[in-house]
Amino acid sequence: MEAGKIVWRKATRSTSTGGECVELAAFPEGVGVRDSKDPDGPKLIVRRNEFAALMTTLKH
Repeated sequence: MEAGKIVWRKATRSTSTGGECVELAAFPEGVGVRDSKDPDGPKLIVRRNEFAALMTTLKH
């Protein structure tokens, strides 16, 4: 997937003050996670099932 076609969305639980902003994007190989304050910095890409497991763990 070309970098220009990736759509990053701010996570709904991110704060509006900019202190804790996480963005998510769909990749063919999984879900991308990055810090919105550092969009050119590192990105974490995890498989969809691993991301779902992480979200389940964080909710409980």
